[in-house]
Amino acid sequence: MRLLIVSNRLPITVIEEGGSLNFKESVGGLVSGLKSYLDSPRSSPSTKSINDYAWLGWPGTTVREKMKDELRSRLHSELHSYPVFMSEKTMDKFYLGFCNRTIWPLFHYFTSNVSYDEDYWLSYKQVNETFCEAITQILRPDDVVWIHDYHLMLLPKLIRERFPGVPIGFFLHIPFPSFEVFRLIPSLWRKEILEGLLGADLIGFHTHDYTQYFLRCVLRILGHEHNMGRIIISGRPVKAETFPMGIEFQKFHEASSIAEVKAENAELQTILAGSKVVLSIDRLDYTKGILNRLQGYEEFLERNPQWSGKVVLIMIVVPSRTKVEQYQQMKRQIDELVGRINGKFGSIKWTPILYHYKFIPFSKLIALYDASDVALVTPLRDGMNLIAKEYLAAKTDGKGVLILSEMAGASKEVREAIIINPNDVGEIAIALKQALEMPEEEKVRNSRVMQARLKRHDVIHWADSFIQSLLNLKEEERGLNYKLLAPSTKEQLAKDFNNAEHRLLLLDYDGTLSKLERYPQLAKPTDELLKTMKLISDNPKNEVVLISGRDKITLQSWFGALNVGLVAEHGVWIRKKKEDWRMLKQLNNDWKPKILPLLETYADRLPGSFVEDKEFSLAWHYRMADPEMASMVAKELMDDLVNFTANIGVQILQGRKVIEVRNSGMNKGDAGSNWISENHFDFIMAIGDDWTDEDLFNVLPETAYSIKVGMTQSKARFNLHAQEDVVKLIQELAK
Repeated sequence: MRLLIVSNRLPITVIEEGGSLNFKESVGGLVSGLKSYLDSPRSSPSTKSINDYAWLGWPGTTVREKMKDELRSRLHSELHSYPVFMSEKTMDKFYLGFCNRTIWPLFHYFTSNVSYDEDYWLSYKQVNETFCEAITQILRPDDVVWIHDYHLMLLPKLIRERFPGVPIGFFLHIPFPSFEVFRLIPSLWRKEILEGLLGADLIGFHTHDYTQYFLRCVLRILGHEHNMGRIIISGRPVKAETFPMGIEFQKFHEASSIAEVKAENAELQTILAGSKVVLSIDRLDYTKGILNRLQGYEEFLERNPQWSGKVVLIMIVVPSRTKVEQYQQMKRQIDELVGRINGKFGSIKWTPILYHYKFIPFSKLIALYDASDVALVTPLRDGMNLIAKEYLAAKTDGKGVLILSEMAGASKEVREAIIINPNDVGEIAIALKQALEMPEEEKVRNSRVMQARLKRHDVIHWADSFIQSLLNLKEEERGLNYKLLAPSTKEQLAKDFNNAEHRLLLLDYDGTLSKLERYPQLAKPTDELLKTMKLISDNPKNEVVLISGRDKITLQSWFGALNVGLVAEHGVWIRKKKEDWRMLKQLNNDWKPKILPLLETYADRLPGSFVEDKEFSLAWHYRMADPEMASMVAKELMDDLVNFTANIGVQILQGRKVIEVRNSGMNKGDAGSNWISENHFDFIMAIGDDWTDEDLFNVLPETAYSIKVGMTQSKARFNLHAQEDVVKLIQELAK
C-alpha cells in the first residue's frame, strides 16, 4: 500500500541556474513533520501495511517545457515526488490571490483584509482540477491519498468523483472559522468548499473547536447532521476529527548536543552575558501578533524600570509574502516600532530589542531557543503554532518559560504555559514580569510536564493516528458495504423475480420512490414514476403496495388510478386493489385536541416548521427550519411529548425532519402482515428509508428481499446508497 501525499508545494523548491535544475529543501512544519513520519517505522497494525509513499505538489517555480521531463525523472527517482506544473500567472491568482487574499485572512478572522474576487475563485477551482488531473496520472489501486491544507479544499470531491473507492484523508493546518465568519464567503463558493472537503473520508483539524465549527457549517449550509462527528454523504460515512499536530520532539530535544549548536550557543552567551533573554521568532504575517508583542514589551519596560539594562528581546522576523502590500506595510510598522522602543529606552550600553529580518538556519534556531529565558509567542489567530512546542522541546534544562496566546491551537495542549490574550498589551506586560521573575523550581516543574506530553504526542503520533483512523474508517465502510445490494445480489434478485409467479412489492414513498422535499406537497410523483408504477403494477403476477405516512386523500389522488394497494398514515388505513379504504382496527381522535396546541406552539417557536393534521395522526415538520436551531427544538419537543403523552394511548415517531404522533398499536409492519398473511407469495421485496420501515422489515420472512435506502444500520438484509437507486431497480424489474 502506498501513501500519496498531496500538498500545494513539494518538499523541495526547484531552482533553475545556468540551464540546470537544483533542489532547495522547503521549510515549514508540514514538510519537516511529514518527512519525519515517512522516514519512521510504522507503529500501529493498521499503518504497517503502508510500505511506500509518493509526494505530489507544485515545484515552486514555472518550469520551461524542455526541462519538464528531466524534472519529472529526477523528482521521481530521488524524492518519490511528482510535480504539478502551473504557469506563473495562474499561481499568482491562485496562491497570492484566492489562497492569501481570501481564505487566509478570512479563516484567521481578519475579515477586513478579505478580497472576494471572481477571477481568484476561478483560478482556485482551476488549480484544484489541475491537481486532480495530475493525481489521475499516477494513482494506483491500493493508494491512500492524504491531502493537505486550505489550498486544495475542492480536491477531495474531485478525486472521489473519479475514484469512488479510494481512501481519502484531508488535514487543515490553519484554523477553521466559526459559521458567522465562514458564511461571509459567497454562497456558491462556501457550498462548493464544504462539498469539496466532504469528498474525503476523514477530515482532520488541530483542535476540537475547529472540528465543531466545521460540523456546524456543514449543518447550517448543507443541512447534513452529524453523530459524534460522523456524517452520511450519499450513503458514505465521512468523519470530522481532531488531531493536534506535534513536532519531531527528539530532534529538537537532542539538538543542543550538536557541535555546531554548541558553538552558536557559546557565542550567544558571550554577547548576552548578564541579560535575561526574551525570544520572539515568527514569519512575517499579520496573524502572528508581532506588533502586539512589541507593544506589550514596551508596556513592560514602562511599568518595570528595574529591568532596564537587564533584559533583551531578540526579535527574528522571517520574510514572507513580500509581494503582498499588507505584508510590506506591516514590515514598515515593525521597523518603526522597534526603532521607537530602542530610542525611548535604550542607551549606549543597552539595546532593548535585537531585531533581525531574515531566515534562521536550524543550528542558530536551537541556540536561540537554548539561550532564551522566555519565549514570547502571541499570534492573534493560529492553527497550531509549532514554535511554542519547539521551544519547550529544545530547553533540555527545563528552565525556559513559554508565554503563549490563547488564540493558538497549541494553547489547548500546553496549559502549564502562561496563557495570555494577545490583544491586551497590559496582560503581555504582566506575563513578561511573571515569566522573568518565576522561581527556577516552578519553571522546571512546568516544563517537564509539558515536555512529557509533547514527547508522547509527537509528529509521528499525529500522522500515525490520522492514517490509522482513515484506514479504520474505510474498514467500517467496507463492513457496511457487505450489505450493499451489489451487482451479483441484484442479478440474483432479478432472477428470483423473473422465476416467481406471485410477487409482493411493499414500497415506501417519501425518501424511497420520491426525493424528500422541503414541503410534503412538493413530493408529488413525476410522470416518469407514475409510468414506472403503472408498468410494474399492471403485470398480473405483481402485487404492488405503497406504504406511506401520508394521509389517504393524498395517496388516493396521486395513485388511486393505478392497480396498486395503498397504506396511509403508517398503517391506520389500507386500501387493497378494487376495494374501498378501511381501518385495520377502530381508532379514535380524542387525544388530538390535547396534542395539537403543543405542536402549534413549537411551530411558532421555530420559523419554517409547521404542523400537518392527518385524520388519525399529527406531524410536526421542520425540514425548512434552520437546521441547528431545529435540532435543539426537536429534542425539546420530544421530551415534552414523552412527558405529556405518558398516560395517553399514542405513539411518538421521529422520522427524517419530522415528529409524528399517532395512535399506538399501528405500524407499517401490521399493514404489511395483512397482505403477507392472506396470500401466498413466492417473491417478496420491501424497500424503505426511515426507521418507521423497520417495523415492516421485522415481519418479513427470511427469504424476502428487504432493502434500506442509505448506508445506516437496519433490520433489512440489504442497503442501497440513494433514492435514485430504488427507482432504477423498480424500472429494471418493470421491464
